[in-house]
Amino acid sequence: MKIKWLGMIVLVIIFFMFAACSQESSQPAESSPPEEETEASTETTEMPRVAFVYIGVPGDGGWTFEHDKGRQVVDEAFGITSTTVENVPEGPDAERVIEELAQDHDVIFTTSFGYMDPTVNVAKKYPDVVFMHATGYKIEDNLGTYQGKGYQPGYLAGIAAGNLTENNKIGYVGAFPIPEVIYTINAFTLGAQSVNPDIEVSVVWSNTWFDPATERQAAITLLDEGVDVLANYQDSPAGIQAAAERGVWGMGNDSDMNKYAPDTYVTNPTLNWGPYYVDVVQSIIDGTWEPGSYYGGLKEEMVDLAPYGKNVPQDVQAAVEEKKQEIIDGSLEVFTGPITDQTGEVKLNEGETMPLEDILSMNWFVKGVKGTIPE
Repeated sequence: MKIKWLGMIVLVIIFFMFAACSQESSQPAESSPPEEETEASTETTEMPRVAFVYIGVPGDGGWTFEHDKGRQVVDEAFGITSTTVENVPEGPDAERVIEELAQDHDVIFTTSFGYMDPTVNVAKKYPDVVFMHATGYKIEDNLGTYQGKGYQPGYLAGIAAGNLTENNKIGYVGAFPIPEVIYTINAFTLGAQSVNPDIEVSVVWSNTWFDPATERQAAITLLDEGVDVLANYQDSPAGIQAAAERGVWGMGNDSDMNKYAPDTYVTNPTLNWGPYYVDVVQSIIDGTWEPGSYYGGLKEEMVDLAPYGKNVPQDVQAAVEEKKQEIIDGSLEVFTGPITDQTGEVKLNEGETMPLEDILSMNWFVKGVKGTIPE
């Protein structure tokens, strides 16, 4: 009897031992993450080394100021600190600066028209570096160009000027006689003439981007001729400040210059480089960058108008805004015929629209511009 009970006890013990082992084997075992996932979690994207070459200083309040605002957007977007070199003259010194940067940077933005050939020369020597040149037209395998369609807001500024002038005499201080300045003056004139075909736009050249003393004197030359609206293409506010002293409406360029002449400021074309700069750097990170030419307009928000001055009448603002929307939706093209040049030669027949490449190489003035283009 004892033996029988002992056997039963042994069987019960064996049963529970078997059950415990079964439960243990049914629990999922802890496992290490797959090796490839472990590696991915520790991998970080290497940010490109970015540099900018400036013709002036960010404190110019105009062209370089806007490029530097775009650079700051890039730094914030990617958590980097880009390199800047300021006050680089166009010419041999520019090539030296660009080549020095190419030795330890992955992408270089050269931000003035006169940097074109120096950028091309360095790009050929450093095929693994991406170069982006503002306002140029020469392309290489590792060099692209970019530019805002300044003629669009230039046309709108002309509409404002045409509505404000009382004597049909408007002045324009040009920077350098290069296509981007010439086509902007032409667009400005066409905009003013869309209000009144009798308007004339007198042009003098400062041959500067940022030289307040020279630009002020050029503005005074036009003011002495009796213009009652004055536009300026330079980076400094010297021209609109000179106009304000005479009680004349003034327009600057590239950036909002309202604060420099608040009582007589109208508006002016502005630039917004930040989103485009971010797109370029991101394409380099993604390995999708390709050389080419980019032209952003009002629709792409690369160009715009500065806020209107406090004394600009509402009906003038409304007239400009109406045409702005037409440019954005494509129903208005600035350079649409009939257009003739200063000599009376027909450049565009009724209804013809000028191709972009012809706009970007423009070297003539439209009818109604008083002034010459130096050879």
